[in-house]
Amino acid sequence: MESPEVIAEPLTRAPQFTIRLSSTRRGARLARCLVAQQLAAWGVPYGTDASYAACIVTAELAANAITHGRIPGRDFRLSVLRFPGLARIEVTDPRPERLPPTTVPAEPRSPEADSGRGLLLVASCAERWGCEVRDVCAKTVWAEVACPW
Repeated sequence: MESPEVIAEPLTRAPQFTIRLSSTRRGARLARCLVAQQLAAWGVPYGTDASYAACIVTAELAANAITHGRIPGRDFRLSVLRFPGLARIEVTDPRPERLPPTTVPAEPRSPEADSGRGLLLVASCAERWGCEVRDVCAKTVWAEVACPW
């Protein structure tokens, strides 16, 4: 009996950058700087609309991770993946039970509020965004930003 022919297709992986950062304001600030640097290395210059949008998205996702997803002594993970026409920014924190709202209000709660604008900014800068719980120990909030490559 003849065995079936097996054709192995090469695995194609999106270029990516991943790092663990401390769940502090300093870690969130560093996340934003690292995204701008990585996009520049991939050909998206500093100061462009795409770079600016990616930095805003990263700042908000990282701020939410350290504010709502922090567990003392645990880091958050930042990943930037390069796909045709877009960059996917992922921030993973150790609080899967604290999911972001599934819908974003059209405007902040009140002009005087100290918070409540983050996901509104993410939704306005990203092509799409969402949240995934991949295991019982973490959740990943992601956003995809259009990039001209």
